[in-house]
Amino acid sequence: MTRIQRALLLCATSLPVLCLAAEPDPAPPTMARVLEQSTASDWRSLDPDSTLYMELPGGRVVIELAPGFAPQHARNIKILVRAGYFDGLAIIRSQDNYVAQWGAPEEMDARQVHPLGEARPRLAAEFTTPISAATPFTALPDFDGYAPQVGFSNGLPAARDPESQRTWLCHCYGAVGVGRDNESDSGNGASLYAVTGHAPRHLDRNVTLVGRVMQGMELLSTLPRGAGAMGFYGTAAERVPIKSVRLAADVPMAERSNLEILRTDTQTFTQLVEARRNRREQWFKVPAGYVGLCNVPIVVRQKKHEAPE
Repeated sequence: MTRIQRALLLCATSLPVLCLAAEPDPAPPTMARVLEQSTASDWRSLDPDSTLYMELPGGRVVIELAPGFAPQHARNIKILVRAGYFDGLAIIRSQDNYVAQWGAPEEMDARQVHPLGEARPRLAAEFTTPISAATPFTALPDFDGYAPQVGFSNGLPAARDPESQRTWLCHCYGAVGVGRDNESDSGNGASLYAVTGHAPRHLDRNVTLVGRVMQGMELLSTLPRGAGAMGFYGTAAERVPIKSVRLAADVPMAERSNLEILRTDTQTFTQLVEARRNRREQWFKVPAGYVGLCNVPIVVRQKKHEAPE
């Protein structure tokens, strides 16, 4: 029985003064209100051992890797980064409403100019991984056309198949994947891309996803579109050079991006999802009663400094 129903019953059997004191149910909170009411325990810091800083002329792109879903690729990427492989390479492709890709231009033999070092040249695909403690899951309540279950794992959009006991990351905006040729094992993390347009969920389980851009997406999504096939840039002058890529753990504390992400295994996140399923802001007239996986915001903010006790 709701509070309104209880109040009506009370009014039918009690003095009028009690009816005047009855209060209606409070309106469900908006997303802004949910975040305002969040506590420090609702947030987690980015893992410096799995966070990359890609320095571009326009600023820094922060990427957090997901070793729970692609451990071999995450390890290979870290080896490449620590060997300086990406330094001096470039954004080589920007395809409208699709992806931005970086790595070595076709005319450059990156293995000679930027040796792979101890990184493996080929890796078995990690399109999916077994469900485990390394892949926690908070399910969304709504149907998804691409997977039996969808939700979030440690802040990242993910899907699960309970029957096969497999799980995988999903191609939502900001997802970072490993470029490959036709062979499933032809990728190694030396060429990466980020989703900059409408979520290409048809790529799920066909590409190894390794993480997500946590800050600096505007530096990738606003790039000039390449005029070549699939958005590739035709000349060196069109490409955006990569100054460096570093692992956050290798960067001095004073130079790190002090970010934290809203945890997706909390009651606060559950309230946020409901706020997006049924928009309560004044502008909205008809709540949808539904939210797609890629329409749930992944909230990242500068970490707040707590006052000393």
